[in-house]
Amino acid sequence: MIVVAVGANLPATGFDDPLATCEAAVARLDQDQDIRVTKRSRWYESEPVPKSNQPWYVNGAVAVETDLIPEVLLARLHVIEESFGRVRRIRNEARPLDLDLIDYDGQVRIGAVAPTLPHPRAAERAFVLLPIRDLDPAWNHPVSGRDVASLIAALPEDEGAIRAI
Repeated sequence: MIVVAVGANLPATGFDDPLATCEAAVARLDQDQDIRVTKRSRWYESEPVPKSNQPWYVNGAVAVETDLIPEVLLARLHVIEESFGRVRRIRNEARPLDLDLIDYDGQVRIGAVAPTLPHPRAAERAFVLLPIRDLDPAWNHPVSGRDVASLIAALPEDEGAIRAI
């Protein structure tokens, strides 16, 4: 399963709120001739991580099918982010769209070649793990082999508030 996380805490230009931005981003992904969205998670609201005075995020995930290699898929995700007004300046800043490649069919790629797979912080974030559980409750982390339920159970209590919307 190829997993793309979708998130935003600012509305993109022309959209009323981050949820509308995220919905439009999923539609845009599915319109790409080389990418097909096969499953969608519920949407969640989550506190910013690390905690700050930013607005809460809307987060979800989609499973996609593609023949694109991870590097090209990630580049395509960045183009979509930019089309929604994303400018990368400061890590963890508020943003109108964030598309992260979380898992690419269980590939493990650690080192100098981007993208790192699985996403290096995927197992530490409720706003990633809960949507993955929606997509596939039997998903296992490609490095640790742990199932998504045990990863969720192991999250620290101060990880941040999250709720389905």
